[in-house]
Amino acid sequence: MDVTVTFTINGKETTVITDPERCLLDVLREDLHLTGAKYGCGEGRCGACSILMDGGRVLSCVTPITQAAGKTIRTIEGLADGDALHPVQEAFLKEGAMQCGYCTSGMVLAAVALLEKNPNPTDEEIVSEMNVNLCRCNGYTKILQAVRRAAEKTRR
Repeated sequence: MDVTVTFTINGKETTVITDPERCLLDVLREDLHLTGAKYGCGEGRCGACSILMDGGRVLSCVTPITQAAGKTIRTIEGLADGDALHPVQEAFLKEGAMQCGYCTSGMVLAAVALLEKNPNPTDEEIVSEMNVNLCRCNGYTKILQAVRRAAEKTRR
């Protein structure tokens, strides 16, 4: 039996009627056409499906849609303010912290969650927090530089 789930996504209240066993990632991509979160492993181990729910990082491939009820969700599509990139997006661009781009939205959102919690992280804290997100292209050095750059900009 389907359930009705209402939540706020990227600033807009949204209601979906769907199977309660569906994962949030499927609803985002298939029903809401928000394709920035990627299907990677399907087990919550690679971080490609990362989104923000009530400010914290959530792995949407292993999160049932019912857990979104009443929550506030941000996806990569809702991060920029019009044409103005979020400081983390801008830092990733300036540092060239992406190659194939598959992990990028998850990495960016993980960095946003970290910097909203801790605007002055150490390298060890960045690595620890970002460790859930895998980059198949091995761009970790540039990703670390991008998070450092974004942290510096957000502190100003």
